[in-house]
Amino acid sequence: MHPTIAHRYLQNGPLSDIYDKVMEGKRLSFAEGLRLWQSDDLNALGALANLAREARHGNKTYYVRNQHINYTNLCNKGCKFCSFYAQKNGPDPYTMSTEDVRRKLELTRHIPVTEIHMVAGINPKLSYSYYLELLDTVKATRPEAHIKAFTMVELLQIQKLAKKPMAEVLLELKAHGLSSLPGGGAEILTDRVHDILFAKKETAAEWLETAKTAHRVGLPTNATMLYGHIETLEERVIHVMKLREAQDETNGFLTFIPLSFSSKGTKISHIPQTTGILDLKAIAIGRLMLDNFPHIKSFWMMITPAVAQAAQWYGADDIDGTIVEYQITHEIDEENTEQNLSQRQLVGMILEAGRDPVERDAHYNEIHRDDSAEILPQHPRVALPMAR
Repeated sequence: MHPTIAHRYLQNGPLSDIYDKVMEGKRLSFAEGLRLWQSDDLNALGALANLAREARHGNKTYYVRNQHINYTNLCNKGCKFCSFYAQKNGPDPYTMSTEDVRRKLELTRHIPVTEIHMVAGINPKLSYSYYLELLDTVKATRPEAHIKAFTMVELLQIQKLAKKPMAEVLLELKAHGLSSLPGGGAEILTDRVHDILFAKKETAAEWLETAKTAHRVGLPTNATMLYGHIETLEERVIHVMKLREAQDETNGFLTFIPLSFSSKGTKISHIPQTTGILDLKAIAIGRLMLDNFPHIKSFWMMITPAVAQAAQWYGADDIDGTIVEYQITHEIDEENTEQNLSQRQLVGMILEAGRDPVERDAHYNEIHRDDSAEILPQHPRVALPMAR
């Protein structure tokens, strides 16, 4: 869609008042957020979100060379939406030793990994010292890499073991190499969904307070939203508004990451897989509502690379990274169990989507390498039809 035509379309459509606010940089209300979710006009949602996206990031799409470590799948929370934790007729239980973690990291020694992303289940048999040694091992093995680790529920477990105030625990983890938090486990920040799906996990208030405490001690975080299960449209809006209010207070969130729910292997397996339409709406509305969040990520592992590409025109400015291995949710393709993309593949995807690839570190500082320069000329940009 040509930019001029897009503006005329938005000016004369049912979302014209929201278009005016987006153009003026004004904050959207709860009622307007609900209207966005109720709208079936995906083109309008995408065009609105793209205006907000390009105002911040122009044509850039960020990616990172990262490696995921899921150190245990033992968990005592029993969340109904989870297929990761060890259970009867499910995955076999495991807990990685620090030596196991070291070996995992050594396997990717030849890759210039910038970020180690480390999350897992809540294994009550682990000690406080285990978590400190885990960080020490990562730092010793890949000292150049940024450590992004531990969701809020993991931190609450670590605090319980440490028997110290959360701020003190976070500072100690920081001293052992922790540099940021991934922001997982937010799910939907309402008591109703919490009580039905993950009653043994932290409440919405606890998740938010833990995140804000991290921000106060100098640890930036991401924030997620798990959508496509039992949540209502209103609860999706409540979720992002709670995140927005927390960001107003501490300004410590870097990225919002909508996570599509996959029911296979869960206790609510009757719920169908999310569609590409829903995935794009979640990203677009996230960009429009979270005016104080710098970045919106389309996590290719959960929404497929193709939808993640399209999402770069629906508000997303980040496509995540190489990953190497990911065990938290479903495999992306039943016939293709490879769980990583090379840098060449990521760059090619971004260029094919009509965006300019930018390698980043965990804080979105741009990284320039010789191998990146070698890749770029081999991939002529092909713009998506809707971009013109």
